[in-house]
Amino acid sequence: MAEVKIGRMALGMYQTNCYFLYREGQREVIVIDAPDRGADICGTLEKNGFHVAGILLTHGHFDHIWGAEELRDAAGRQAGEPVRIYACEDERELLKDTRMNVSRQMGRPCQVEADVYVKDGDEITAAGITCRVIATPGHTAGGCCYYVEEAGYLLCGDTLFLESVGRTDFPTGSMGTLVRSVREKLFVLPDETKVYPGHGDSTTIGHEKRYNPFLAG
Repeated sequence: MAEVKIGRMALGMYQTNCYFLYREGQREVIVIDAPDRGADICGTLEKNGFHVAGILLTHGHFDHIWGAEELRDAAGRQAGEPVRIYACEDERELLKDTRMNVSRQMGRPCQVEADVYVKDGDEITAAGITCRVIATPGHTAGGCCYYVEEAGYLLCGDTLFLESVGRTDFPTGSMGTLVRSVREKLFVLPDETKVYPGHGDSTTIGHEKRYNPFLAG
């Protein structure tokens, strides 16, 4: 079976990472998070020969969802059939509440209704790739990561960063919960697991175990 590859676009006012997963030589992709201008995301992928097969949201903050519904609509028109948005079931309220997801405060109120709500341990298969849902509450109550075991990839949104972690001062955030999520859910993955965060550069689980000051001890 062809190797799973990953691409990245940094988009929006906070340069949020929009990732896409695909099998080498194949045309379908899974998109992880849609920071802004969903039609442009779809158009850029199309120009490079890709079609969106599914959209996975790591959490519901404005800078990860502003382009989600537009991307779903554009991708559906391109495919001639519905394209689904997936999100953790515990994020349902935040996705729909413009105050909780901070989009109202940013001047562009946004609500997203996912097509499929998933829970910890669920598997999502699209574009011939299987992603396992790892619920990692803390940055938000319904934040989650997506683990592609065969490739050793972890798409972690704003849960874990290079030598840092996500902020917890927005609605439903909790630093204690976030630290437990990382230690109990992510640090059990192989050290060589490549970590792709919602902002900034990639890292590995092994590096964060050794050097992340928020998770020491």
